[in-house]
Amino acid sequence: MEKRITQAIILAAGEGQRLKPFTKLMPKVMLPIAGKPILQYVVEALAQNGVRRVVMVVGYRKEHVQDYFASGKEFGVDIEYVIQPHQLGTAHALEQARGVADDRFLVVAGDNIISPDSIAPLVNAQSNTVLIRAQDDISKYGVVMVRDGRVKEIIEEPSKKVSSLVNTGTYALNKEVFSFIGDEVNLPAVLQKMINQGCDIMAQETRGTWLDAVYPWDILELNNLILGGISPSLGGVIEDGVTVKGLVSVGDRTVIRSNSYIVGPVVIGEGCEIGPGVCIFPSTSIGKNVFISPFSIVGNSAIGDNVTIGANSSLQDTVIAPGVIIRNHFSACSRETSVLVEDEHQRVKMGAIIGGYSDLGDNVVVEPGVVVGNHCRIKSMKVIRQNIPDGSLVI
Repeated sequence: MEKRITQAIILAAGEGQRLKPFTKLMPKVMLPIAGKPILQYVVEALAQNGVRRVVMVVGYRKEHVQDYFASGKEFGVDIEYVIQPHQLGTAHALEQARGVADDRFLVVAGDNIISPDSIAPLVNAQSNTVLIRAQDDISKYGVVMVRDGRVKEIIEEPSKKVSSLVNTGTYALNKEVFSFIGDEVNLPAVLQKMINQGCDIMAQETRGTWLDAVYPWDILELNNLILGGISPSLGGVIEDGVTVKGLVSVGDRTVIRSNSYIVGPVVIGEGCEIGPGVCIFPSTSIGKNVFISPFSIVGNSAIGDNVTIGANSSLQDTVIAPGVIIRNHFSACSRETSVLVEDEHQRVKMGAIIGGYSDLGDNVVVEPGVVVGNHCRIKSMKVIRQNIPDGSLVI
């Protein structure tokens, strides 16, 4: 039997169009979920399977990835970076790594959270293999038709549900794949070409974790799922009179002031100041260096690094990008509403979506499902009922 696969090529060059405004300032792979970038979950899953030689294909805002992961040593891997200057597709991204690829290697999407047990079967794969998973909503994925363990067809974003098995974008491949890329830009099309020419592509089904964020509200769903598996850890300073229930992780140098009430699962990063009298309810992640002023309430929300939230504020089902300043008496309530993202209307239960480095004055209300862009300025006493483009001033 041949040796285990020891190299992985991570495709981490894309933008994530439908995740704006968050991906305007950072690549999708670096969006934080439960306190860690999506890409970190991928790297850790590989390392836990003994796959420590990583080729990372980067492109869009690549400096965010390279600055965070550097050589990979801190994460137990050795990273070599390859640049995809134009984000044309997954096959084009893989083609950039042709010169450094082993005879056998894994290909992993850097923008999907995947668990170590999902990757494990591929490490010993002897043939070209696609990792597949049953999915209720198949509309945004490639559906895989399988017969006798072999892939017969991959149908991209089918108009009707011909199968519930979707392509996870995770593969074990032999180097022969490069000879089939040609002018193709997407990897599923390359695999279909191989199948049409008589190559066997095996299917490996997983029931393990594989999570994809397509829209901003998906961040909350992923947050919720990952937070359910955290290990409780109370760092920093927890003052007298604080109530902590359930799975709660508090980072170093964080201070939780008296009479605050925290119900997990909740992650609070390093260097934060919370309270006094703040209530944080389940499925909330709070980044590093976040200041939440007295008597505010936060529930089922994802808050980025370096965010300030003023006193007597209320946030529910809300996503806030890094660097946002919110003054006192802010309100982001939640209800089911129609949200417009990239010319698509979606019906979701959502609070506010606030882009990076925006500044909101006192007594601002953001209606459910409204998107506030990056670098916006909103004066006090405003009710925001429609999406606000990047760089707007609301007076």
